[in-house]
Amino acid sequence: MQTKILTTSNEDIKTAAEIIKSGGLVAFPTETVYGLGANALDAAAVKKVYAAKGRPSDNPMIVHIASVSDLDRLASERSAVAMSLMDHFWPGSLTLVLNKGQEVPDIVTGGSDTVAVRMPDDAVALALITAADRPIAAPSANLSGKPSPTKPSHVMDDLSGKIDAIIAGNDCRVGIESTVLDVTGETLVILRPGIVTKEDIEAVSGVHVEFDPALLKEEPQNDKTEDFKPKSPGMKYKHYAPKARMMVIEGHRDNVKSEIERARKQSEITGDRVGVILFEEKAFAEAAHDFFAKLRELDEQGVDLILAGALSDTDGVGFAVMNRMLKSSGYNIVRV
Repeated sequence: MQTKILTTSNEDIKTAAEIIKSGGLVAFPTETVYGLGANALDAAAVKKVYAAKGRPSDNPMIVHIASVSDLDRLASERSAVAMSLMDHFWPGSLTLVLNKGQEVPDIVTGGSDTVAVRMPDDAVALALITAADRPIAAPSANLSGKPSPTKPSHVMDDLSGKIDAIIAGNDCRVGIESTVLDVTGETLVILRPGIVTKEDIEAVSGVHVEFDPALLKEEPQNDKTEDFKPKSPGMKYKHYAPKARMMVIEGHRDNVKSEIERARKQSEITGDRVGVILFEEKAFAEAAHDFFAKLRELDEQGVDLILAGALSDTDGVGFAVMNRMLKSSGYNIVRV
Protein backbone atom coordinates (compact mmCIF):
# COMPACT_ATOMS: atom_id res chain seq x y z
CA MET A 1 0.00 0.00 0.00
CA GLN A 2 1.23 3.48 -0.88
CA THR A 3 0.65 5.82 2.07
CA LYS A 4 -0.21 9.38 1.06
CA ILE A 5 1.51 12.13 3.02
CA LEU A 6 -0.98 14.97 3.33
CA THR A 7 -0.62 18.53 4.58
CA THR A 8 -3.00 20.35 6.92
CA SER A 9 -4.51 22.36 4.05
CA ASN A 10 -8.28 22.40 3.65
CA GLU A 11 -7.96 20.49 0.37
CA ASP A 12 -5.88 17.73 1.95
CA ILE A 13 -8.20 17.48 4.95
CA LYS A 14 -11.08 16.96 2.51
CA THR A 15 -9.03 14.23 0.82
CA ALA A 16 -8.46 12.59 4.20
CA ALA A 17 -12.16 12.84 5.03
CA GLU A 18 -13.07 11.04 1.79
CA ILE A 19 -10.66 8.24 2.73
CA ILE A 20 -12.41 7.93 6.11
CA LYS A 21 -15.83 7.91 4.44
CA SER A 22 -14.75 5.14 2.07
CA GLY A 23 -13.58 2.89 4.88
CA GLY A 24 -9.88 3.79 4.82
CA LEU A 25 -7.38 4.69 7.52
CA VAL A 26 -5.88 8.13 8.16
CA ALA A 27 -3.34 9.10 10.83
CA PHE A 28 -3.88 12.62 12.12
CA PRO A 29 -2.57 14.95 14.84
CA THR A 30 -4.35 15.68 18.09
CA GLU A 31 -3.11 17.72 21.04
CA THR A 32 -2.20 14.52 22.92
CA VAL A 33 -0.64 12.06 20.44
CA TYR A 34 -1.18 11.21 16.77
CA GLY A 35 -4.26 9.04 16.22
CA LEU A 36 -5.01 6.39 13.60
CA GLY A 37 -8.53 7.10 12.45
CA ALA A 38 -11.33 5.07 10.91
CA ASN A 39 -15.09 5.56 10.66
CA ALA A 40 -16.22 4.50 14.13
CA LEU A 41 -19.56 3.23 12.81
CA ASP A 42 -17.98 0.99 10.16
CA ALA A 43 -16.89 -2.31 11.73
CA ALA A 44 -14.88 -3.34 8.66
CA ALA A 45 -12.91 -0.09 8.73
CA VAL A 46 -12.20 -0.39 12.45
CA LYS A 47 -10.99 -3.97 11.91
CA LYS A 48 -8.32 -2.53 9.58
CA VAL A 49 -7.02 -0.35 12.44
CA TYR A 50 -6.44 -3.42 14.61
CA ALA A 51 -4.66 -5.12 11.70
CA ALA A 52 -2.43 -2.12 10.86
CA LYS A 53 -1.35 -1.67 14.48
CA GLY A 54 -1.15 -5.35 15.41
CA ARG A 55 -3.51 -4.44 18.25
CA PRO A 56 -5.32 -7.07 20.37
CA SER A 57 -9.00 -7.13 19.44
CA ASP A 58 -10.24 -6.74 23.02
CA ASN A 59 -8.34 -3.47 23.51
CA PRO A 60 -11.03 -0.76 23.11
CA MET A 61 -10.64 2.40 21.04
CA ILE A 62 -11.50 5.99 21.83
CA VAL A 63 -14.06 7.60 19.53
CA HIS A 64 -13.32 11.20 18.57
CA ILE A 65 -16.09 13.69 17.89
CA ALA A 66 -16.33 17.34 16.84
CA SER A 67 -19.69 18.20 18.41
CA VAL A 68 -21.54 17.08 21.53
CA SER A 69 -24.49 16.30 19.26
CA ASP A 70 -22.38 13.45 17.81
CA LEU A 71 -22.98 11.64 21.10
CA ASP A 72 -26.55 10.93 19.99
CA ARG A 73 -25.15 8.15 17.76
CA LEU A 74 -22.69 6.82 20.33
CA ALA A 75 -24.04 6.92 23.89
CA SER A 76 -27.32 5.65 25.30
CA GLU A 77 -27.40 8.25 28.07
CA ARG A 78 -25.50 11.20 29.55
CA SER A 79 -25.55 12.08 33.22
CA ALA A 80 -25.61 15.63 34.53
CA VAL A 81 -22.06 15.17 35.82
CA ALA A 82 -20.89 13.94 32.41
CA MET A 83 -22.47 16.94 30.73
CA SER A 84 -20.79 19.36 33.15
CA LEU A 85 -17.40 17.75 32.45
CA MET A 86 -17.99 18.01 28.69
CA ASP A 87 -18.92 21.66 29.05
CA HIS A 88 -15.71 22.42 30.92
CA PHE A 89 -13.08 20.12 29.39
CA TRP A 90 -14.19 19.67 25.75
CA PRO A 91 -12.53 20.18 23.43
CA GLY A 92 -9.63 18.81 25.46
CA SER A 93 -7.67 15.90 26.82
CA LEU A 94 -10.43 14.18 28.78
CA THR A 95 -12.07 10.98 27.52
CA LEU A 96 -15.37 9.94 29.07
CA VAL A 97 -16.51 6.32 29.26
CA LEU A 98 -20.27 6.23 28.66
CA ASN A 99 -22.88 3.52 28.19
CA LYS A 100 -22.75 2.47 24.55
CA GLY A 101 -25.47 3.23 22.03
CA GLN A 102 -26.77 0.62 19.59
CA GLU A 103 -25.00 2.07 16.53
CA VAL A 104 -21.51 1.49 17.94
CA PRO A 105 -19.97 -1.75 16.62
CA ASP A 106 -18.67 -4.15 19.27
CA ILE A 107 -15.25 -4.12 17.61
CA VAL A 108 -14.79 -0.47 18.66
CA THR A 109 -15.34 -1.26 22.33
CA GLY A 110 -13.57 -4.59 22.55
CA GLY A 111 -16.91 -6.24 23.32
CA SER A 112 -17.63 -3.95 26.27
CA ASP A 113 -21.05 -2.35 26.79
CA THR A 114 -19.40 1.06 27.25
CA VAL A 115 -17.79 3.43 24.78
CA ALA A 116 -14.93 5.90 25.36
CA VAL A 117 -15.44 9.31 23.70
CA ARG A 118 -13.56 12.59 23.54
CA MET A 119 -13.46 15.83 21.59
CA PRO A 120 -9.83 16.66 20.73
CA ASP A 121 -8.44 20.16 21.20
CA ASP A 122 -6.72 20.35 17.83
CA ALA A 123 -7.92 22.33 14.82
CA VAL A 124 -6.78 19.72 12.28
CA ALA A 125 -8.44 16.85 14.14
CA LEU A 126 -11.70 18.76 14.50
CA ALA A 127 -11.65 19.79 10.84
CA LEU A 128 -11.13 16.16 9.77
CA ILE A 129 -13.98 14.85 11.94
CA THR A 130 -16.27 17.62 10.70
CA ALA A 131 -15.39 17.02 7.04
CA ALA A 132 -15.85 13.26 7.41
CA ASP A 133 -19.24 13.91 9.07
CA ARG A 134 -18.95 10.87 11.28
CA PRO A 135 -17.27 9.95 14.56
CA ILE A 136 -13.72 8.65 14.17
CA ALA A 137 -12.32 5.76 16.20
CA ALA A 138 -8.65 6.52 16.73
CA PRO A 139 -6.11 4.77 18.95
CA SER A 140 -2.55 6.05 18.87
CA ALA A 141 -0.97 5.86 15.40
CA ASN A 142 1.84 3.47 16.25
CA LEU A 143 2.54 -0.24 16.14
CA SER A 144 0.93 -1.80 19.19
CA GLY A 145 3.21 -1.77 22.22
CA LYS A 146 5.63 0.86 20.90
CA PRO A 147 5.97 4.38 22.34
CA SER A 148 3.09 6.61 21.29
CA PRO A 149 3.75 8.96 18.35
CA THR A 150 4.00 12.69 18.99
CA LYS A 151 5.58 13.69 15.66
CA PRO A 152 4.55 12.83 12.09
CA SER A 153 7.91 11.11 11.58
CA HIS A 154 7.01 8.64 14.37
CA VAL A 155 3.86 7.66 12.48
CA MET A 156 5.77 7.27 9.23
CA ASP A 157 8.36 5.05 10.92
CA ASP A 158 5.67 2.69 12.22
CA LEU A 159 2.82 2.74 9.73
CA SER A 160 4.05 3.89 6.31
CA GLY A 161 2.84 1.33 3.79
CA LYS A 162 0.21 -0.01 6.21
CA ILE A 163 -2.39 2.80 6.07
CA ASP A 164 -3.94 5.03 3.42
CA ALA A 165 -2.73 8.46 4.53
CA ILE A 166 -0.95 10.51 7.17
CA ILE A 167 -1.80 14.15 7.83
CA ALA A 168 1.63 15.53 8.70
CA GLY A 169 0.79 18.31 11.14
CA ASN A 170 2.70 19.84 14.02
CA ASP A 171 4.27 17.99 16.93
CA CYS A 172 1.66 17.20 19.57
CA ARG A 173 1.25 19.85 22.24
CA VAL A 174 0.59 17.62 25.28
CA GLY A 175 2.56 14.48 24.45
CA ILE A 176 0.74 11.81 26.49
CA GLU A 177 -2.68 10.31 25.87
CA SER A 178 -5.87 11.72 27.33
CA THR A 179 -7.17 11.07 30.81
CA VAL A 180 -9.88 8.38 30.64
CA LEU A 181 -12.71 8.76 33.17
CA ASP A 182 -15.49 6.23 33.69
CA VAL A 183 -18.73 8.08 34.43
CA THR A 184 -21.07 5.09 34.12
CA GLY A 185 -21.18 4.20 37.82
CA GLU A 186 -22.01 5.95 41.06
CA THR A 187 -18.32 6.81 41.51
CA LEU A 188 -16.14 8.62 38.97
CA VAL A 189 -13.13 6.42 38.22
CA ILE A 190 -9.95 7.34 36.34
CA LEU A 191 -8.97 4.37 34.16
CA ARG A 192 -5.95 6.08 32.59
CA PRO A 193 -4.27 9.20 34.00
CA GLY A 194 -3.39 12.13 31.78
CA ILE A 195 -2.87 15.87 31.72
CA VAL A 196 -6.39 16.43 33.15
CA THR A 197 -5.86 15.42 36.77
CA LYS A 198 -8.03 13.96 39.52
CA GLU A 199 -7.98 17.36 41.22
CA ASP A 200 -9.09 19.11 38.01
CA ILE A 201 -12.05 16.77 37.64
CA GLU A 202 -13.08 17.04 41.28
CA ALA A 203 -12.95 20.85 41.13
CA VAL A 204 -15.39 20.92 38.19
CA SER A 205 -17.69 18.04 39.13
CA GLY A 206 -17.81 18.54 42.88
CA VAL A 207 -17.66 14.74 43.10
CA HIS A 208 -14.96 12.55 44.61
CA VAL A 209 -12.84 10.81 41.97
CA GLU A 210 -11.08 7.49 42.46
CA PHE A 211 -8.32 5.72 40.52
CA ASP A 212 -8.92 2.28 39.10
CA PRO A 213 -7.14 -0.08 41.53
CA ALA A 214 -4.96 -1.42 38.69
CA LEU A 215 -3.25 1.99 38.42
CA LEU A 216 -2.08 1.79 42.03
CA LYS A 217 -0.61 -1.70 41.87
CA GLU A 218 3.11 -2.15 41.46
CA GLU A 219 2.61 -4.45 38.50
CA PRO A 220 -0.93 -4.93 37.15
CA GLN A 221 -1.68 -8.52 36.15
CA ASN A 222 -4.55 -7.79 33.76
CA ASP A 223 -2.63 -9.13 30.75
CA LYS A 224 -2.86 -12.59 32.27
CA THR A 225 -6.58 -12.44 32.96
CA GLU A 226 -8.37 -13.74 29.88
CA ASP A 227 -11.86 -12.71 30.95
CA PHE A 228 -10.84 -9.14 31.88
CA LYS A 229 -12.56 -6.71 29.45
CA PRO A 230 -10.89 -3.28 29.70
CA LYS A 231 -13.09 -0.19 29.40
CA SER A 232 -10.13 1.92 28.34
CA PRO A 233 -6.99 1.50 26.26
CA GLY A 234 -3.88 1.19 28.40
CA MET A 235 -5.51 -1.05 31.04
CA LYS A 236 -4.27 -4.31 29.55
CA TYR A 237 -1.18 -5.42 27.64
CA LYS A 238 2.35 -4.05 27.61
CA HIS A 239 2.48 -0.47 26.37
CA TYR A 240 4.91 2.21 25.23
CA ALA A 241 7.94 -0.10 25.19
CA PRO A 242 11.22 0.99 23.59
CA LYS A 243 13.49 -1.55 21.88
CA ALA A 244 16.10 -1.10 24.62
CA ARG A 245 15.93 -2.55 28.12
CA MET A 246 14.70 0.11 30.51
CA MET A 247 15.11 0.71 34.23
CA VAL A 248 13.34 3.31 36.36
CA ILE A 249 15.36 4.69 39.29
CA GLU A 250 13.21 5.96 42.16
CA GLY A 251 14.19 7.74 45.37
CA HIS A 252 15.68 10.97 46.69
CA ARG A 253 16.83 13.14 43.81
CA ASP A 254 20.55 13.06 44.69
CA ASN A 255 20.43 9.29 45.16
CA VAL A 256 18.70 8.87 41.80
CA LYS A 257 21.39 10.88 40.02
CA SER A 258 24.16 8.92 41.72
CA GLU A 259 22.59 5.57 40.89
CA ILE A 260 22.02 6.53 37.26
CA GLU A 261 25.70 7.49 36.95
CA ARG A 262 26.85 4.30 38.69
CA ALA A 263 24.61 2.06 36.55
CA ARG A 264 25.63 3.90 33.38
CA LYS A 265 29.34 3.41 34.03
CA GLN A 266 28.91 -0.22 34.99
CA SER A 267 26.84 -0.99 31.89
CA GLU A 268 29.25 0.80 29.57
CA ILE A 269 32.13 -1.30 30.96
CA THR A 270 30.31 -4.40 29.73
CA GLY A 271 29.83 -2.83 26.29
CA ASP A 272 26.26 -1.56 26.53
CA ARG A 273 25.24 1.74 24.98
CA VAL A 274 23.30 3.63 27.64
CA GLY A 275 20.73 6.41 27.31
CA VAL A 276 19.46 8.55 30.19
CA ILE A 277 16.07 10.22 30.70
CA LEU A 278 16.17 12.62 33.65
CA PHE A 279 13.73 15.51 33.76
CA GLU A 280 13.98 18.48 36.09
CA GLU A 281 12.36 17.68 39.42
CA LYS A 282 9.07 19.56 38.91
CA ALA A 283 9.01 19.82 35.10
CA PHE A 284 5.91 17.66 34.84
CA ALA A 285 4.39 19.24 31.72
CA GLU A 286 7.76 19.12 29.97
CA ALA A 287 8.12 15.46 30.92
CA ALA A 288 4.67 14.70 29.51
CA HIS A 289 5.52 16.50 26.27
CA ASP A 290 8.95 14.92 25.79
CA PHE A 291 8.82 11.41 27.26
CA PHE A 292 7.64 9.38 24.27
CA ALA A 293 9.79 11.41 21.87
CA LYS A 294 12.86 10.70 24.04
CA LEU A 295 12.14 6.96 24.01
CA ARG A 296 11.98 6.98 20.22
CA GLU A 297 15.09 9.16 19.95
CA LEU A 298 17.07 6.72 22.10
CA ASP A 299 15.81 3.80 20.00
CA GLU A 300 17.05 5.60 16.88
CA GLN A 301 20.45 5.97 18.57
CA GLY A 302 20.54 2.21 19.11
CA VAL A 303 21.04 2.24 22.88
CA ASP A 304 20.91 -1.07 24.75
CA LEU A 305 19.76 0.30 28.11
CA ILE A 306 17.66 3.30 29.14
CA LEU A 307 18.02 4.61 32.69
CA ALA A 308 15.09 6.86 33.65
CA GLY A 309 14.73 8.98 36.76
CA ALA A 310 11.31 8.66 38.39
CA LEU A 311 9.05 11.69 38.80
CA SER A 312 7.03 12.53 41.89
CA ASP A 313 3.67 10.78 41.59
CA THR A 314 2.09 13.08 44.19
CA ASP A 315 1.59 15.57 41.35
CA GLY A 316 -1.29 14.63 39.03
CA VAL A 317 0.66 15.09 35.80
CA GLY A 318 3.73 13.45 37.35
CA PHE A 319 1.53 10.46 38.21
CA ALA A 320 0.36 10.27 34.58
CA VAL A 321 3.91 10.34 33.21
CA MET A 322 5.02 7.75 35.76
CA ASN A 323 2.19 5.50 34.58
CA ARG A 324 3.77 5.54 31.10
CA MET A 325 7.31 5.28 32.44
CA LEU A 326 6.55 2.18 34.50
CA LYS A 327 4.72 0.48 31.63
CA SER A 328 7.57 1.34 29.26
CA SER A 329 10.06 -0.34 31.57
CA GLY A 330 7.90 -3.39 32.23
CA TYR A 331 7.79 -2.24 35.87
CA ASN A 332 11.57 -2.65 36.20
CA ILE A 333 12.09 -0.36 39.20
CA VAL A 334 15.16 0.21 41.36
CA ARG A 335 14.64 2.13 44.61
CA VAL A 336 17.57 4.05 46.07
